[in-house]
Amino acid sequence: MSQFITRRKLLERTLRGSIAGAGISLALPYLDVFLNTNGDALAATGAPLPRRFGTWFFGCGMNPDRWNPATEGTDFKLPPELLPIERVRQHISVLSGFSVLLAGETNHVHRTGVFGTMTGGAPITTTEIDGPTLDVLIADTIGDATRFRSLEMAAHGLSKDTYSQRNAGAPNPAEPSPLALYQRVFGTGFTDPNAGEFTPDPRTMLRKSVLSVVAEDRARLESQLGQADRARLDEYFTALRQLEKQLDLQLSEPPPLEACLPPAAPDSPPISQDIEHVAANHDLMAQLLALALACDQTRVFNLVFSAGASRLHKSGSSDTHHTLTHEEAKDAALGYQPQATEFVLRSMNSWARFVEVLGSVREGDGTLLDNSVVLCHSETSDANSHSVTGLPIMLAGTAGGRIKNGLHIRGSGESTARVGLTLQQVMGRKVARWGYRANETARPLSELLT
Repeated sequence: MSQFITRRKLLERTLRGSIAGAGISLALPYLDVFLNTNGDALAATGAPLPRRFGTWFFGCGMNPDRWNPATEGTDFKLPPELLPIERVRQHISVLSGFSVLLAGETNHVHRTGVFGTMTGGAPITTTEIDGPTLDVLIADTIGDATRFRSLEMAAHGLSKDTYSQRNAGAPNPAEPSPLALYQRVFGTGFTDPNAGEFTPDPRTMLRKSVLSVVAEDRARLESQLGQADRARLDEYFTALRQLEKQLDLQLSEPPPLEACLPPAAPDSPPISQDIEHVAANHDLMAQLLALALACDQTRVFNLVFSAGASRLHKSGSSDTHHTLTHEEAKDAALGYQPQATEFVLRSMNSWARFVEVLGSVREGDGTLLDNSVVLCHSETSDANSHSVTGLPIMLAGTAGGRIKNGLHIRGSGESTARVGLTLQQVMGRKVARWGYRANETARPLSELLT
Protein backbone atom coordinates (compact mmCIF):
# COMPACT_ATOMS: atom_id res chain seq x y z
CA MET A 1 0.00 0.00 0.00
CA SER A 2 1.25 3.47 -0.83
CA GLN A 3 2.80 5.45 1.99
CA PHE A 4 0.44 8.34 1.34
CA ILE A 5 -3.32 8.49 0.94
CA THR A 6 -4.23 10.32 -2.25
CA ARG A 7 -7.05 12.82 -2.72
CA ARG A 8 -8.92 10.16 -4.68
CA LYS A 9 -8.43 7.71 -1.82
CA LEU A 10 -9.76 10.29 0.64
CA LEU A 11 -12.89 10.77 -1.43
CA GLU A 12 -13.58 7.03 -1.36
CA ARG A 13 -14.38 7.50 2.33
CA THR A 14 -13.33 3.98 3.46
CA LEU A 15 -10.60 2.39 5.56
CA ARG A 16 -9.55 -1.19 4.93
CA GLY A 17 -8.03 -4.15 6.77
CA SER A 18 -8.67 -7.85 7.33
CA ILE A 19 -9.52 -10.37 10.06
CA ALA A 20 -8.18 -13.87 9.49
CA GLY A 21 -8.24 -13.30 5.76
CA ALA A 22 -11.67 -11.69 5.73
CA GLY A 23 -11.67 -8.28 4.11
CA ILE A 24 -13.00 -5.40 6.22
CA SER A 25 -14.03 -2.04 4.79
CA LEU A 26 -14.99 0.67 7.28
CA ALA A 27 -16.82 3.65 5.81
CA LEU A 28 -16.16 7.14 7.13
CA PRO A 29 -18.54 9.98 7.99
CA TYR A 30 -18.65 13.17 5.92
CA LEU A 31 -15.56 15.03 7.14
CA ASP A 32 -14.84 18.63 6.16
CA VAL A 33 -12.23 17.39 3.70
CA PHE A 34 -15.03 15.74 1.70
CA LEU A 35 -17.18 18.89 1.62
CA ASN A 36 -17.14 22.31 0.00
CA THR A 37 -16.20 25.43 1.94
CA ASN A 38 -19.82 25.98 3.02
CA GLY A 39 -20.08 22.49 4.49
CA ASP A 40 -23.32 21.73 2.64
CA ALA A 41 -22.17 19.86 -0.49
CA LEU A 42 -19.62 17.26 -1.60
CA ALA A 43 -16.35 18.76 -2.81
CA ALA A 44 -15.85 16.12 -5.49
CA THR A 45 -19.17 16.55 -7.28
CA GLY A 46 -20.91 19.61 -5.82
CA ALA A 47 -23.84 17.38 -4.89
CA PRO A 48 -25.64 18.26 -1.64
CA LEU A 49 -25.24 16.06 1.42
CA PRO A 50 -27.54 13.04 1.17
CA ARG A 51 -31.06 13.16 2.56
CA ARG A 52 -32.32 10.22 4.61
CA PHE A 53 -35.80 8.92 5.29
CA GLY A 54 -36.87 6.65 8.11
CA THR A 55 -39.84 5.41 10.09
CA TRP A 56 -40.12 4.80 13.84
CA PHE A 57 -43.09 2.68 14.88
CA PHE A 58 -44.64 2.04 18.30
CA GLY A 59 -47.64 -0.16 19.03
CA CYS A 60 -51.00 0.45 20.70
CA GLY A 61 -51.27 4.18 20.18
CA MET A 62 -52.13 6.68 22.91
CA ASN A 63 -54.95 8.40 24.76
CA PRO A 64 -56.16 11.11 22.33
CA ASP A 65 -57.25 13.57 25.03
CA ARG A 66 -53.80 13.36 26.63
CA TRP A 67 -51.72 13.23 23.42
CA ASN A 68 -53.27 15.73 20.97
CA PRO A 69 -52.16 19.36 21.51
CA ALA A 70 -55.01 21.84 22.01
CA THR A 71 -53.71 24.58 19.71
CA GLU A 72 -52.04 24.63 16.31
CA GLY A 73 -48.94 26.46 15.11
CA THR A 74 -45.63 26.80 16.91
CA ASP A 75 -46.64 28.06 20.35
CA PHE A 76 -48.53 24.98 21.53
CA LYS A 77 -48.42 23.38 24.95
CA LEU A 78 -47.32 19.76 25.10
CA PRO A 79 -50.08 17.57 26.54
CA PRO A 80 -49.19 14.98 29.22
CA GLU A 81 -48.31 12.08 26.91
CA LEU A 82 -46.02 14.25 24.79
CA LEU A 83 -44.08 15.67 27.73
CA PRO A 84 -41.21 13.18 27.17
CA ILE A 85 -40.39 14.93 23.86
CA GLU A 86 -39.97 18.33 25.56
CA ARG A 87 -36.17 18.11 25.30
CA VAL A 88 -36.30 17.69 21.50
CA ARG A 89 -39.54 19.47 20.61
CA GLN A 90 -37.71 22.05 18.47
CA HIS A 91 -36.79 19.19 16.11
CA ILE A 92 -40.30 17.68 15.90
CA SER A 93 -43.62 18.53 14.28
CA VAL A 94 -46.76 16.92 15.69
CA LEU A 95 -49.53 15.91 13.28
CA SER A 96 -52.86 15.10 14.91
CA GLY A 97 -56.27 14.26 13.49
CA PHE A 98 -55.04 12.39 10.39
CA SER A 99 -56.85 9.11 9.75
CA VAL A 100 -56.94 6.05 7.53
CA LEU A 101 -60.27 6.57 5.81
CA LEU A 102 -62.59 3.61 5.43
CA ALA A 103 -65.06 3.39 2.54
CA GLY A 104 -66.52 -0.03 3.04
CA GLU A 105 -63.23 -1.71 4.02
CA THR A 106 -63.08 -3.56 7.33
CA ASN A 107 -60.89 -2.13 10.04
CA HIS A 108 -58.49 -5.06 10.43
CA VAL A 109 -57.31 -4.41 13.95
CA HIS A 110 -53.62 -3.58 14.44
CA ARG A 111 -53.14 -3.77 10.65
CA THR A 112 -55.35 -1.25 8.86
CA GLY A 113 -53.83 1.75 10.65
CA VAL A 114 -50.19 0.98 9.98
CA PHE A 115 -50.51 -0.28 6.41
CA GLY A 116 -53.06 2.41 5.58
CA THR A 117 -50.47 5.01 6.56
CA MET A 118 -47.60 3.20 4.87
CA THR A 119 -49.36 2.38 1.56
CA GLY A 120 -51.91 5.17 1.23
CA GLY A 121 -54.95 2.91 1.36
CA ALA A 122 -56.90 0.78 3.83
CA PRO A 123 -56.07 -2.88 3.03
CA ILE A 124 -59.07 -4.88 1.86
CA THR A 125 -57.94 -8.21 3.32
CA THR A 126 -55.89 -9.33 6.31
CA THR A 127 -53.05 -10.60 4.13
CA GLU A 128 -52.77 -8.18 1.19
CA ILE A 129 -51.70 -4.57 0.77
CA ASP A 130 -52.44 -2.17 -2.08
CA GLY A 131 -48.85 -1.42 -3.05
CA PRO A 132 -45.30 -0.93 -1.82
CA THR A 133 -44.89 0.76 1.54
CA LEU A 134 -43.76 4.36 1.72
CA ASP A 135 -40.16 3.53 2.60
CA VAL A 136 -39.82 1.16 -0.37
CA LEU A 137 -41.07 3.84 -2.75
CA ILE A 138 -38.58 6.33 -1.36
CA ALA A 139 -35.79 3.75 -1.45
CA ASP A 140 -36.54 3.28 -5.16
CA THR A 141 -35.63 6.97 -5.52
CA ILE A 142 -32.65 7.38 -3.17
CA GLY A 143 -31.59 3.87 -2.15
CA ASP A 144 -29.54 2.72 -5.14
CA ALA A 145 -26.44 4.74 -4.26
CA THR A 146 -25.77 2.99 -0.96
CA ARG A 147 -24.66 -0.44 0.20
CA PHE A 148 -28.08 -1.17 1.71
CA ARG A 149 -31.27 0.02 0.05
CA SER A 150 -32.73 0.11 3.55
CA LEU A 151 -32.11 -1.20 7.04
CA GLU A 152 -34.90 -2.65 9.18
CA MET A 153 -34.63 -3.10 12.95
CA ALA A 154 -36.88 -4.54 15.67
CA ALA A 155 -35.92 -3.36 19.14
CA HIS A 156 -38.34 -5.87 20.67
CA GLY A 157 -36.46 -8.78 19.05
CA LEU A 158 -38.86 -10.25 16.45
CA SER A 159 -37.71 -10.12 12.82
CA LYS A 160 -41.20 -10.88 11.53
CA ASP A 161 -42.65 -7.68 12.93
CA THR A 162 -41.82 -5.45 9.99
CA TYR A 163 -43.98 -2.93 8.17
CA SER A 164 -41.69 -2.55 5.17
CA GLN A 165 -42.92 -4.49 2.14
CA ARG A 166 -42.79 -4.26 -1.62
CA ASN A 167 -45.86 -6.48 -1.62
CA ALA A 168 -47.58 -8.81 0.82
CA GLY A 169 -45.30 -11.68 -0.18
CA ALA A 170 -42.06 -9.70 0.06
CA PRO A 171 -41.60 -8.22 3.53
CA ASN A 172 -38.22 -6.81 4.54
CA PRO A 173 -37.32 -8.71 7.75
CA ALA A 174 -35.90 -6.72 10.62
CA GLU A 175 -32.59 -7.19 12.41
CA PRO A 176 -33.69 -8.54 15.83
CA SER A 177 -30.75 -7.42 17.97
CA PRO A 178 -28.01 -4.80 18.15
CA LEU A 179 -25.45 -7.57 17.56
CA ALA A 180 -27.19 -8.67 14.35
CA LEU A 181 -27.32 -5.05 13.17
CA TYR A 182 -23.63 -4.55 14.00
CA GLN A 183 -22.66 -7.68 12.10
CA ARG A 184 -24.66 -6.66 9.06
CA VAL A 185 -23.37 -3.10 8.87
CA PHE A 186 -19.79 -3.37 10.08
CA GLY A 187 -18.91 -6.96 9.23
CA THR A 188 -17.72 -7.69 5.71
CA GLY A 189 -17.22 -11.26 4.50
CA PHE A 190 -14.85 -12.41 1.81
CA THR A 191 -15.17 -14.75 -1.16
CA ASP A 192 -13.60 -18.16 -0.70
CA PRO A 193 -13.14 -19.78 -4.14
CA ASN A 194 -13.86 -23.20 -2.63
CA ALA A 195 -16.62 -22.43 -0.15
CA GLY A 196 -18.54 -19.50 -1.62
CA GLU A 197 -19.46 -16.58 0.61
CA PHE A 198 -18.11 -16.51 4.13
CA THR A 199 -19.04 -14.11 6.93
CA PRO A 200 -16.73 -13.80 9.95
CA ASP A 201 -18.16 -14.84 13.28
CA PRO A 202 -19.35 -11.64 15.02
CA ARG A 203 -17.58 -12.86 18.15
CA THR A 204 -14.27 -12.76 16.28
CA MET A 205 -15.11 -9.37 14.84
CA LEU A 206 -15.76 -7.95 18.28
CA ARG A 207 -12.83 -9.66 19.98
CA LYS A 208 -10.60 -7.90 17.46
CA SER A 209 -12.17 -4.51 17.02
CA VAL A 210 -12.86 -3.29 13.51
CA LEU A 211 -10.99 -0.15 14.55
CA SER A 212 -7.90 -2.21 15.31
CA VAL A 213 -8.09 -3.89 11.92
CA VAL A 214 -8.07 -0.59 10.01
CA ALA A 215 -5.57 1.10 12.37
CA GLU A 216 -2.80 1.38 9.77
CA ASP A 217 -5.06 3.00 7.19
CA ARG A 218 -6.52 5.23 9.90
CA ALA A 219 -3.10 6.55 10.98
CA ARG A 220 -2.20 7.52 7.42
CA LEU A 221 -5.53 9.24 6.94
CA GLU A 222 -5.30 11.24 10.16
CA SER A 223 -1.83 12.52 9.25
CA GLN A 224 -3.37 14.34 6.29
CA LEU A 225 -6.43 15.85 7.96
CA GLY A 226 -6.94 19.23 9.55
CA GLN A 227 -7.66 19.69 13.25
CA ALA A 228 -11.46 19.85 12.88
CA ASP A 229 -11.60 16.67 10.79
CA ARG A 230 -9.31 14.81 13.19
CA ALA A 231 -11.62 15.78 16.07
CA ARG A 232 -14.70 14.64 14.14
CA LEU A 233 -13.03 11.38 13.16
CA ASP A 234 -12.07 10.80 16.79
CA GLU A 235 -15.72 11.31 17.82
CA TYR A 236 -16.79 8.71 15.26
CA PHE A 237 -14.18 6.15 16.28
CA THR A 238 -14.89 6.71 19.98
CA ALA A 239 -18.63 6.15 19.45
CA LEU A 240 -18.01 2.99 17.43
CA ARG A 241 -15.58 1.56 19.97
CA GLN A 242 -17.98 2.27 22.85
CA LEU A 243 -20.67 0.34 21.00
CA GLU A 244 -18.25 -2.52 20.34
CA LYS A 245 -17.48 -2.71 24.06
CA GLN A 246 -21.18 -2.75 24.94
CA LEU A 247 -21.90 -5.51 22.43
CA ASP A 248 -18.83 -7.44 23.54
CA LEU A 249 -20.30 -7.65 27.03
CA GLN A 250 -23.20 -9.65 25.58
CA LEU A 251 -20.69 -12.26 24.36
CA SER A 252 -18.67 -12.47 27.57
CA GLU A 253 -19.11 -15.16 30.20
CA PRO A 254 -20.28 -13.57 33.45
CA PRO A 255 -18.19 -14.03 36.61
CA PRO A 256 -19.26 -16.92 38.87
CA LEU A 257 -21.78 -16.20 41.60
CA GLU A 258 -21.81 -18.79 44.39
CA ALA A 259 -25.44 -18.20 45.30
CA CYS A 260 -26.67 -18.49 41.75
CA LEU A 261 -28.29 -21.82 40.90
CA PRO A 262 -29.15 -21.80 37.20
CA PRO A 263 -32.38 -23.52 36.14
CA ALA A 264 -32.51 -26.28 33.57
CA ALA A 265 -31.96 -25.04 30.05
CA PRO A 266 -35.23 -24.26 28.25
CA ASP A 267 -36.06 -25.84 24.91
CA SER A 268 -35.21 -22.57 23.22
CA PRO A 269 -34.14 -19.19 24.59
CA PRO A 270 -37.10 -16.81 24.94
CA ILE A 271 -37.11 -13.44 23.19
CA SER A 272 -37.61 -10.90 25.93
CA GLN A 273 -40.11 -8.10 25.47
CA ASP A 274 -39.42 -6.69 28.90
CA ILE A 275 -39.69 -2.92 28.45
CA GLU A 276 -36.30 -2.39 30.08
CA HIS A 277 -34.57 -4.78 27.65
CA VAL A 278 -36.37 -3.29 24.65
CA ALA A 279 -35.47 0.27 25.63
CA ALA A 280 -31.79 -0.68 26.12
CA ASN A 281 -31.61 -2.54 22.80
CA HIS A 282 -33.35 0.37 21.09
CA ASP A 283 -30.69 2.80 22.30
CA LEU A 284 -27.89 0.57 20.99
CA MET A 285 -29.66 0.17 17.65
CA ALA A 286 -30.17 3.94 17.41
CA GLN A 287 -26.45 4.55 17.91
CA LEU A 288 -25.45 1.88 15.39
CA LEU A 289 -27.95 3.22 12.87
CA ALA A 290 -26.63 6.75 13.30
CA LEU A 291 -23.12 5.54 12.44
CA ALA A 292 -24.45 3.62 9.43
CA LEU A 293 -26.29 6.72 8.17
CA ALA A 294 -23.33 9.00 8.80
CA CYS A 295 -21.17 6.63 6.73
CA ASP A 296 -23.79 6.54 3.95
CA GLN A 297 -24.32 2.80 4.25
CA THR A 298 -28.05 3.40 3.78
CA ARG A 299 -30.38 6.35 3.34
CA VAL A 300 -33.63 4.59 4.27
CA PHE A 301 -34.49 2.78 7.51
CA ASN A 302 -37.37 1.43 9.58
CA LEU A 303 -37.17 0.90 13.33
CA VAL A 304 -39.95 -0.91 15.20
CA PHE A 305 -39.86 -0.12 18.91
CA SER A 306 -42.88 -2.31 19.67
CA ALA A 307 -45.17 -4.13 17.26
CA GLY A 308 -48.85 -3.52 16.67
CA ALA A 309 -50.78 -5.13 19.52
CA SER A 310 -47.69 -4.39 21.58
CA ARG A 311 -46.50 -7.30 23.70
CA LEU A 312 -44.20 -5.20 25.85
CA HIS A 313 -44.46 -5.94 29.55
CA LYS A 314 -42.83 -5.06 32.83
CA SER A 315 -40.38 -7.46 34.41
CA GLY A 316 -42.19 -10.20 36.30
CA SER A 317 -45.61 -9.27 34.91
CA SER A 318 -47.72 -11.29 32.50
CA ASP A 319 -49.79 -8.24 31.57
CA THR A 320 -48.72 -6.87 28.20
CA HIS A 321 -49.31 -3.36 26.94
CA HIS A 322 -51.96 -4.75 24.58
CA THR A 323 -53.88 -6.73 27.19
CA LEU A 324 -53.82 -3.76 29.55
CA THR A 325 -55.47 -1.53 26.93
CA HIS A 326 -58.44 -3.92 26.93
CA GLU A 327 -58.55 -5.28 30.47
CA GLU A 328 -57.29 -2.54 32.79
CA ALA A 329 -60.07 -0.43 34.26
CA LYS A 330 -59.85 3.31 33.83
CA ASP A 331 -58.92 5.09 37.01
CA ALA A 332 -62.04 7.02 38.00
CA ALA A 333 -60.07 10.04 39.19
CA LEU A 334 -57.52 10.09 36.36
CA GLY A 335 -59.88 9.16 33.52
CA TYR A 336 -57.43 6.80 31.81
CA GLN A 337 -55.66 3.46 32.27
CA PRO A 338 -52.51 4.26 34.26
CA GLN A 339 -50.59 1.02 33.66
CA ALA A 340 -51.26 0.95 29.92
CA THR A 341 -50.44 4.64 29.67
CA GLU A 342 -47.04 4.07 31.26
CA PHE A 343 -46.04 2.16 28.12
CA VAL A 344 -47.08 5.15 25.99
CA LEU A 345 -44.81 7.38 28.05
CA ARG A 346 -41.92 4.91 27.80
CA SER A 347 -42.40 4.75 24.03
CA MET A 348 -42.34 8.54 23.75
CA ASN A 349 -39.21 8.69 25.88
CA SER A 350 -37.43 6.26 23.55
CA TRP A 351 -38.65 8.22 20.52
CA ALA A 352 -37.12 11.36 22.04
CA ARG A 353 -33.92 9.44 22.67
CA PHE A 354 -33.83 8.37 19.02
CA VAL A 355 -34.15 12.00 17.90
CA GLU A 356 -31.39 12.98 20.31
CA VAL A 357 -29.01 10.38 18.89
CA LEU A 358 -29.48 11.55 15.29
CA GLY A 359 -29.15 15.15 16.41
CA SER A 360 -25.87 14.47 18.19
CA VAL A 361 -23.97 13.47 15.04
CA ARG A 362 -22.37 16.48 13.36
CA GLU A 363 -22.50 16.56 9.59
CA GLY A 364 -21.24 19.45 7.52
CA ASP A 365 -22.71 22.68 8.84
CA GLY A 366 -25.49 20.84 10.68
CA THR A 367 -26.33 17.42 12.04
CA LEU A 368 -27.43 14.03 10.76
CA LEU A 369 -30.95 14.86 11.93
CA ASP A 370 -30.95 18.06 9.88
CA ASN A 371 -30.36 15.97 6.75
CA SER A 372 -33.04 13.41 7.65
CA VAL A 373 -36.77 13.17 8.11
CA VAL A 374 -38.25 10.46 10.33
CA LEU A 375 -41.92 9.48 10.46
CA CYS A 376 -43.05 8.37 13.93
CA HIS A 377 -46.42 6.59 13.89
CA SER A 378 -48.64 3.91 15.41
CA GLU A 379 -51.39 1.59 14.15
CA THR A 380 -54.16 3.00 16.29
CA SER A 381 -55.14 6.06 18.28
CA ASP A 382 -57.23 4.68 21.15
CA ALA A 383 -56.10 1.05 21.39
CA ASN A 384 -59.13 -0.01 23.46
CA SER A 385 -61.45 0.69 20.51
CA HIS A 386 -58.84 -0.06 17.78
CA SER A 387 -59.62 3.33 16.23
CA VAL A 388 -57.81 4.41 13.05
CA THR A 389 -59.19 7.94 13.37
CA GLY A 390 -56.77 10.61 14.56
CA LEU A 391 -53.65 8.45 14.47
CA PRO A 392 -50.57 9.72 16.36
CA ILE A 393 -47.96 11.02 13.89
CA MET A 394 -44.79 13.03 14.33
CA LEU A 395 -41.99 14.10 11.99
CA ALA A 396 -38.44 14.77 13.13
CA GLY A 397 -35.67 16.45 11.12
CA THR A 398 -35.82 18.90 8.22
CA ALA A 399 -34.73 16.70 5.27
CA GLY A 400 -31.95 19.13 4.42
CA GLY A 401 -33.99 22.24 5.15
CA ARG A 402 -37.11 21.19 3.24
CA ILE A 403 -39.42 20.63 6.21
CA LYS A 404 -40.30 22.89 9.12
CA ASN A 405 -39.98 21.67 12.70
CA GLY A 406 -41.72 22.73 15.90
CA LEU A 407 -45.26 22.80 14.47
CA HIS A 408 -48.55 21.25 15.46
CA ILE A 409 -50.80 20.66 12.43
CA ARG A 410 -54.33 19.38 12.96
CA GLY A 411 -55.69 17.15 10.20
CA SER A 412 -59.40 17.20 11.13
CA GLY A 413 -60.00 13.66 9.92
CA GLU A 414 -58.09 13.96 6.63
CA SER A 415 -56.19 11.00 5.22
CA THR A 416 -52.74 10.05 6.43
CA ALA A 417 -51.93 9.70 2.70
CA ARG A 418 -51.39 13.48 2.70
CA VAL A 419 -48.43 12.90 5.01
CA GLY A 420 -47.07 10.13 2.80
CA LEU A 421 -47.43 12.23 -0.36
CA THR A 422 -45.60 15.12 1.29
CA LEU A 423 -42.71 12.91 2.38
CA GLN A 424 -42.30 11.37 -1.07
CA GLN A 425 -42.15 14.79 -2.70
CA VAL A 426 -39.70 16.07 -0.11
CA MET A 427 -37.44 13.07 -0.76
CA GLY A 428 -37.40 13.76 -4.50
CA ARG A 429 -39.93 11.24 -5.77
CA LYS A 430 -41.82 12.70 -8.72
CA VAL A 431 -45.39 11.94 -7.72
CA ALA A 432 -48.40 14.27 -7.87
CA ARG A 433 -51.05 11.93 -6.44
CA TRP A 434 -50.81 9.06 -4.01
CA GLY A 435 -53.13 6.65 -2.27
CA TYR A 436 -56.04 4.35 -2.99
CA ARG A 437 -59.82 4.70 -2.96
CA ALA A 438 -61.01 7.08 -0.22
CA ASN A 439 -57.44 7.91 0.81
CA GLU A 440 -56.15 9.03 -2.60
CA THR A 441 -54.91 12.62 -2.50
CA ALA A 442 -53.10 15.25 -4.54
CA ARG A 443 -52.71 17.60 -1.55
CA PRO A 444 -49.34 17.66 0.22
CA LEU A 445 -49.09 19.41 3.58
CA SER A 446 -47.93 22.83 2.40
CA GLU A 447 -47.76 24.06 6.02
CA LEU A 448 -44.79 21.75 6.55
CA LEU A 449 -42.78 22.83 3.53
CA THR A 450 -40.14 25.54 3.65
